[in-house]
Amino acid sequence: MSLQFHKFHLVSQSPWPLYASASVLTLALGLVLSMHGFAGGFKTLIFGFLITSFFASLWWRDVVRESTFEGCHTKKVQQGLRLGFILFIVSETMLFVSLFWAFFHSSLAPGIEIGGVWPPNGVVTLNTWGIPLLNTYILLLSGATLTYAHYSLVLGDLLKTVNSLLVTLFLALFFLLLQAYEYKTAPFDISDSVYGSTFYLLTGFHGLHVLVGFLFLFVCFYRLTSYHFTKEHHLGFEAAAWYWHFVDVIWLLVFLLVYYYSN
Repeated sequence: MSLQFHKFHLVSQSPWPLYASASVLTLALGLVLSMHGFAGGFKTLIFGFLITSFFASLWWRDVVRESTFEGCHTKKVQQGLRLGFILFIVSETMLFVSLFWAFFHSSLAPGIEIGGVWPPNGVVTLNTWGIPLLNTYILLLSGATLTYAHYSLVLGDLLKTVNSLLVTLFLALFFLLLQAYEYKTAPFDISDSVYGSTFYLLTGFHGLHVLVGFLFLFVCFYRLTSYHFTKEHHLGFEAAAWYWHFVDVIWLLVFLLVYYYSN
Protein backbone atom coordinates (compact mmCIF):
# COMPACT_ATOMS: atom_id res chain seq x y z
CA MET A 1 0.00 0.00 0.00
CA SER A 2 1.54 3.29 -1.13
CA LEU A 3 1.48 6.41 1.01
CA GLN A 4 -0.56 9.41 -0.16
CA PHE A 5 1.16 12.79 -0.10
CA HIS A 6 -1.66 14.95 -1.50
CA LYS A 7 -5.06 16.22 -0.34
CA PHE A 8 -7.11 14.81 -3.19
CA HIS A 9 -9.30 11.71 -3.34
CA LEU A 10 -8.38 9.39 -6.18
CA VAL A 11 -11.59 7.43 -6.58
CA SER A 12 -11.21 3.67 -7.03
CA GLN A 13 -12.90 1.83 -9.89
CA SER A 14 -16.64 1.39 -9.39
CA PRO A 15 -19.38 -0.38 -11.41
CA TRP A 16 -22.14 1.95 -10.16
CA PRO A 17 -21.86 4.72 -12.81
CA LEU A 18 -22.39 2.20 -15.60
CA TYR A 19 -25.23 0.39 -13.83
CA ALA A 20 -26.87 3.66 -12.79
CA SER A 21 -26.82 5.04 -16.34
CA ALA A 22 -28.42 1.84 -17.70
CA SER A 23 -31.09 1.91 -14.99
CA VAL A 24 -31.88 5.60 -15.62
CA LEU A 25 -32.27 4.80 -19.33
CA THR A 26 -34.73 2.05 -18.38
CA LEU A 27 -36.60 4.48 -16.14
CA ALA A 28 -36.88 7.11 -18.90
CA LEU A 29 -37.95 4.49 -21.46
CA GLY A 30 -40.61 3.18 -19.09
CA LEU A 31 -41.90 6.71 -18.46
CA VAL A 32 -42.26 7.43 -22.19
CA LEU A 33 -43.90 4.06 -22.89
CA SER A 34 -46.26 4.51 -19.96
CA MET A 35 -47.31 8.02 -21.00
CA HIS A 36 -48.12 6.79 -24.52
CA GLY A 37 -50.09 3.79 -23.30
CA PHE A 38 -47.83 1.01 -24.58
CA ALA A 39 -48.31 -2.46 -23.14
CA GLY A 40 -45.82 -3.08 -20.35
CA GLY A 41 -44.88 0.58 -20.15
CA PHE A 42 -45.93 1.02 -16.53
CA LYS A 43 -44.15 -2.19 -15.50
CA THR A 44 -40.99 -0.96 -17.24
CA LEU A 45 -41.34 2.33 -15.38
CA ILE A 46 -41.64 0.60 -12.00
CA PHE A 47 -38.73 -1.71 -12.80
CA GLY A 48 -36.57 1.21 -13.88
CA PHE A 49 -37.43 3.11 -10.71
CA LEU A 50 -36.55 0.14 -8.49
CA ILE A 51 -33.20 -0.64 -10.10
CA THR A 52 -32.29 3.06 -10.25
CA SER A 53 -33.01 3.36 -6.52
CA PHE A 54 -31.04 0.20 -5.82
CA PHE A 55 -27.88 1.17 -7.71
CA ALA A 56 -28.04 4.76 -6.47
CA SER A 57 -28.23 3.56 -2.85
CA LEU A 58 -25.18 1.34 -3.37
CA TRP A 59 -23.25 4.20 -4.95
CA TRP A 60 -24.16 6.62 -2.16
CA ARG A 61 -23.29 3.95 0.41
CA ASP A 62 -19.76 3.90 -0.97
CA VAL A 63 -19.56 7.70 -0.84
CA VAL A 64 -20.71 7.70 2.80
CA ARG A 65 -18.13 5.06 3.65
CA GLU A 66 -15.36 7.03 1.95
CA SER A 67 -16.36 10.17 3.80
CA THR A 68 -17.20 8.87 7.28
CA PHE A 69 -15.05 5.81 7.82
CA GLU A 70 -12.12 6.12 5.41
CA GLY A 71 -11.45 9.85 5.86
CA CYS A 72 -11.12 10.50 2.13
CA HIS A 73 -13.06 13.77 2.16
CA THR A 74 -10.39 16.24 3.20
CA LYS A 75 -11.08 19.97 3.23
CA LYS A 76 -9.76 20.19 -0.31
CA VAL A 77 -12.07 17.40 -1.44
CA GLN A 78 -15.01 19.06 0.32
CA GLN A 79 -14.33 22.26 -1.61
CA GLY A 80 -14.59 20.33 -4.85
CA LEU A 81 -17.77 18.59 -3.72
CA ARG A 82 -19.36 21.91 -2.75
CA LEU A 83 -18.51 23.38 -6.15
CA GLY A 84 -19.87 20.30 -7.89
CA PHE A 85 -23.13 20.47 -5.97
CA ILE A 86 -23.50 24.18 -6.72
CA LEU A 87 -23.08 23.39 -10.42
CA PHE A 88 -25.70 20.66 -10.06
CA ILE A 89 -28.16 23.18 -8.59
CA VAL A 90 -27.35 25.55 -11.48
CA SER A 91 -28.20 22.77 -13.94
CA GLU A 92 -31.47 22.15 -12.10
CA THR A 93 -32.20 25.86 -12.32
CA MET A 94 -31.76 25.70 -16.09
CA LEU A 95 -34.27 22.83 -16.21
CA PHE A 96 -36.91 24.97 -14.54
CA VAL A 97 -35.97 27.96 -16.71
CA SER A 98 -36.90 25.87 -19.74
CA LEU A 99 -40.22 24.84 -18.17
CA PHE A 100 -41.09 28.42 -17.20
CA TRP A 101 -40.07 29.49 -20.72
CA ALA A 102 -42.64 27.10 -22.17
CA PHE A 103 -45.25 28.48 -19.76
CA PHE A 104 -44.60 32.13 -20.68
CA HIS A 105 -44.37 31.34 -24.38
CA SER A 106 -48.01 30.25 -24.26
CA SER A 107 -49.38 32.50 -21.53
CA LEU A 108 -47.99 35.90 -22.59
CA ALA A 109 -49.13 35.55 -26.19
CA PRO A 110 -51.92 32.94 -26.27
CA GLY A 111 -52.70 31.71 -29.76
CA ILE A 112 -56.07 31.55 -31.49
CA GLU A 113 -56.05 27.76 -31.01
CA ILE A 114 -56.77 28.29 -27.29
CA GLY A 115 -59.10 31.24 -27.76
CA GLY A 116 -56.50 33.99 -27.52
CA VAL A 117 -56.85 34.09 -23.73
CA TRP A 118 -55.01 32.64 -20.75
CA PRO A 119 -56.10 30.36 -19.19
CA PRO A 120 -57.56 28.81 -22.36
CA ASN A 121 -61.30 28.73 -22.90
CA GLY A 122 -62.95 25.80 -21.15
CA VAL A 123 -60.19 25.27 -18.56
CA VAL A 124 -61.30 25.63 -14.94
CA THR A 125 -58.25 26.59 -12.87
CA LEU A 126 -57.54 25.66 -9.27
CA ASN A 127 -58.22 27.94 -6.33
CA THR A 128 -54.98 29.80 -5.60
CA TRP A 129 -55.91 30.40 -1.97
CA GLY A 130 -56.63 26.77 -1.14
CA ILE A 131 -54.11 23.95 -1.28
CA PRO A 132 -51.47 25.99 -3.22
CA LEU A 133 -51.34 28.66 -0.51
CA LEU A 134 -51.26 26.02 2.24
CA ASN A 135 -48.40 24.23 0.49
CA THR A 136 -46.56 27.55 0.28
CA TYR A 137 -46.81 27.99 4.04
CA ILE A 138 -45.68 24.38 4.53
CA LEU A 139 -42.56 24.75 2.39
CA LEU A 140 -41.59 28.08 3.93
CA LEU A 141 -41.98 26.59 7.40
CA SER A 142 -39.95 23.54 6.39
CA GLY A 143 -37.14 25.83 5.21
CA ALA A 144 -37.15 27.55 8.61
CA THR A 145 -37.08 24.28 10.57
CA LEU A 146 -34.28 22.94 8.37
CA THR A 147 -32.24 26.10 8.92
CA TYR A 148 -32.77 25.73 12.66
CA ALA A 149 -31.61 22.12 12.43
CA HIS A 150 -28.47 23.21 10.59
CA TYR A 151 -27.58 25.87 13.16
CA SER A 152 -28.24 23.38 15.96
CA LEU A 153 -25.83 20.96 14.31
CA VAL A 154 -23.17 23.67 14.03
CA LEU A 155 -23.65 24.36 17.75
CA GLY A 156 -23.35 20.65 18.54
CA ASP A 157 -26.90 20.19 19.85
CA LEU A 158 -27.80 16.80 18.37
CA LEU A 159 -31.23 16.56 20.02
CA LYS A 160 -32.47 19.85 18.58
CA THR A 161 -31.01 18.94 15.20
CA VAL A 162 -32.83 15.60 15.09
CA ASN A 163 -36.14 17.07 16.30
CA SER A 164 -36.03 19.95 13.82
CA LEU A 165 -35.15 17.62 10.98
CA LEU A 166 -38.06 15.35 11.93
CA VAL A 167 -40.43 18.30 11.67
CA THR A 168 -38.97 19.15 8.26
CA LEU A 169 -39.52 15.58 7.06
CA PHE A 170 -43.11 15.62 8.28
CA LEU A 171 -43.78 18.90 6.47
CA ALA A 172 -42.23 17.57 3.26
CA LEU A 173 -44.41 14.47 3.38
CA PHE A 174 -47.48 16.58 4.12
CA PHE A 175 -46.71 18.73 1.06
CA LEU A 176 -46.51 15.66 -1.17
CA LEU A 177 -49.79 14.26 0.16
CA LEU A 178 -51.57 17.57 -0.46
CA GLN A 179 -50.18 17.77 -3.98
CA ALA A 180 -51.34 14.22 -4.69
CA TYR A 181 -54.82 15.17 -3.44
CA GLU A 182 -54.76 18.26 -5.64
CA TYR A 183 -53.91 16.17 -8.68
CA LYS A 184 -56.69 13.72 -7.89
CA THR A 185 -59.35 16.42 -7.55
CA ALA A 186 -58.12 18.81 -10.29
CA PRO A 187 -60.78 19.65 -12.92
CA PHE A 188 -58.26 19.23 -15.77
CA ASP A 189 -55.44 16.85 -16.69
CA ILE A 190 -52.17 17.00 -18.61
CA SER A 191 -53.92 16.62 -21.98
CA ASP A 192 -56.19 19.64 -21.50
CA SER A 193 -54.51 22.11 -23.84
CA VAL A 194 -51.13 23.72 -23.29
CA TYR A 195 -52.28 24.93 -19.87
CA GLY A 196 -52.61 21.39 -18.56
CA SER A 197 -49.29 20.39 -20.09
CA THR A 198 -47.30 23.29 -18.61
CA PHE A 199 -49.11 23.08 -15.26
CA TYR A 200 -48.40 19.40 -14.70
CA LEU A 201 -44.85 19.65 -16.05
CA LEU A 202 -43.96 22.50 -13.68
CA THR A 203 -45.76 21.24 -10.59
CA GLY A 204 -44.91 17.62 -11.34
CA PHE A 205 -41.19 18.22 -11.73
CA HIS A 206 -41.23 20.35 -8.61
CA GLY A 207 -43.04 17.58 -6.74
CA LEU A 208 -40.41 15.13 -7.96
CA HIS A 209 -37.73 17.42 -6.56
CA VAL A 210 -39.58 17.59 -3.25
CA LEU A 211 -39.60 13.78 -3.17
CA VAL A 212 -35.85 13.66 -3.89
CA GLY A 213 -35.27 16.31 -1.21
CA PHE A 214 -37.34 14.28 1.24
CA LEU A 215 -35.21 11.20 0.59
CA PHE A 216 -32.05 13.33 0.84
CA LEU A 217 -33.12 14.65 4.24
CA PHE A 218 -34.22 11.20 5.40
CA VAL A 219 -30.72 9.86 4.68
CA CYS A 220 -29.32 12.81 6.64
CA PHE A 221 -31.64 11.90 9.53
CA TYR A 222 -30.30 8.34 9.50
CA ARG A 223 -26.73 9.58 9.40
CA LEU A 224 -27.41 12.00 12.25
CA THR A 225 -28.76 9.22 14.45
CA SER A 226 -25.74 7.10 13.46
CA TYR A 227 -23.34 9.92 14.53
CA HIS A 228 -21.88 10.40 11.07
CA PHE A 229 -21.91 14.21 11.29
CA THR A 230 -19.86 16.53 13.46
CA LYS A 231 -19.90 20.29 13.97
CA GLU A 232 -16.99 20.65 11.57
CA HIS A 233 -17.77 17.93 9.04
CA HIS A 234 -21.36 17.64 7.76
CA LEU A 235 -21.12 18.34 4.07
CA GLY A 236 -23.94 15.91 3.26
CA PHE A 237 -26.29 17.84 5.52
CA GLU A 238 -25.22 21.15 3.98
CA ALA A 239 -25.90 19.84 0.48
CA ALA A 240 -29.35 18.61 1.52
CA ALA A 241 -30.14 22.03 3.03
CA TRP A 242 -29.02 23.84 -0.14
CA TYR A 243 -31.16 21.55 -2.26
CA TRP A 244 -34.20 22.05 -0.04
CA HIS A 245 -33.91 25.84 -0.11
CA PHE A 246 -33.63 25.64 -3.89
CA VAL A 247 -36.89 23.66 -3.93
CA ASP A 248 -38.49 26.35 -1.74
CA VAL A 249 -37.51 29.17 -4.10
CA ILE A 250 -38.79 27.29 -7.16
CA TRP A 251 -42.13 26.70 -5.44
CA LEU A 252 -42.52 30.42 -4.72
CA LEU A 253 -42.13 31.07 -8.45
CA VAL A 254 -44.56 28.26 -9.28
CA PHE A 255 -47.12 29.67 -6.83
CA LEU A 256 -46.84 33.24 -8.11
CA LEU A 257 -46.71 32.47 -11.83
CA VAL A 258 -48.69 29.26 -12.32
CA TYR A 259 -51.35 29.55 -9.63
CA TYR A 260 -51.74 33.29 -8.96
CA TYR A 261 -50.96 34.76 -12.39
CA SER A 262 -53.08 32.20 -14.24
CA ASN A 263 -56.24 32.97 -12.25
